Amino acid sequence: MKPEISWNDFEKIDIRVGTVIDAQAFEKAKNPSYKLWIDFGTEIGVKKTSAQITVLYGVDDLIDKQIVAVVNFPPKQIADFMSECLVLGVVGSNKEVTLLAPGKAVENGLTIG
Repeated sequence: MKPEISWNDFEKIDIRVGTVIDAQAFEKAKNPSYKLWIDFGTEIGVKKTSAQITVLYGVDDLIDKQIVAVVNFPPKQIADFMSECLVLGVVGSNKEVTLLAPGKAVENGLTIG
């Protein structure tokens, strides 16, 4: 278990719903990954990220899929790609990732809290 955090710590995390608008194989990544472009609505716009989700998802499975991501991390260089957000998922016993998603379609950019 991780250390306890305060409510103030949690409130600093900006978690939003977005829709994947493009997905491509990320050939230069160390581990099998996809490049994703995610629409977080008018306030935030489109952010891109790299995600190691190739075990359970194909590129076609991801287009138009709503997902949940942290949008206020600083950009991070991954190979030749700048990652601007962190997609959230459940990591299984074999390191496979199941993406977190709203149970019903919602407006892009809505917050999780």
